[in-house]
Amino acid sequence: MNRPPSAALAALSLLSLTALTACGGSDPDPDPAADKPRASTSSSSLKAPSPAERLATTIVTEADTGGFKVDEPDDAYAFAKSTDEVTVVKPVCAPLAYAMNQLPLGTPEADLTRLTSGPTDAPTKLTKGVTFTYVTLASYAPGKARSSFADARKAVDACGDGFTAEANGNESPYDSVTAEQVTPTGDESLGFTSTMTFRGVRHVLHGEIVRSGDVLAVYFSVDGMAIANGRPSDARLSPTVVKAQNGKLAGGASS
Repeated sequence: MNRPPSAALAALSLLSLTALTACGGSDPDPDPAADKPRASTSSSSLKAPSPAERLATTIVTEADTGGFKVDEPDDAYAFAKSTDEVTVVKPVCAPLAYAMNQLPLGTPEADLTRLTSGPTDAPTKLTKGVTFTYVTLASYAPGKARSSFADARKAVDACGDGFTAEANGNESPYDSVTAEQVTPTGDESLGFTSTMTFRGVRHVLHGEIVRSGDVLAVYFSVDGMAIANGRPSDARLSPTVVKAQNGKLAGGASS
């Protein structure tokens, strides 16, 4: 609108081989091949996780948020399924259009999105007062996260008087964009506020972008039911979700 388990498996494999050798006793006719290192097994066990695998272990979960509901968003309601489907009248504003529609910035190697809502003991349906915070993580080749973050900052500075995004025959006009103060975190952080008018009703949307090494986290909040029912809204990011996700990023970032 990112290996300890692999290292542990490798260590266990080596310990098992050592134990079998120690318990075998003397062998009058040892097999020469038994002394050869099993390079293929060790290298396989120590293989570094892919960008997608790192994101899967870093994305926020219900356990991290003390009961917030965390789901995969339904693509059926997506404004666009990829950035290729989005056209922005002011190209410099494209990063904001992506950020507010759960699309990754720039050209990441992998990305992952989750939709979070209030604690699980709160209503799970779209009811008045329920705000949803989207979290999109994207992993980049060295240096690419930094340049994508810079593009987002440029967009906030250049798109104060708004812009319009189009995709698949749908149009999302944003009336204004302003920078918003956020608690500094990660290597770089940026907050922004956007406004939109739908059927004559004004809505305030909030977003935040955090770079931790070669990973970008994009947060965006929207009160979908208010928009659908014609009620003014001011959808704030969930501090619990943002703090939890930034904490996980801080534990696995590489700058």
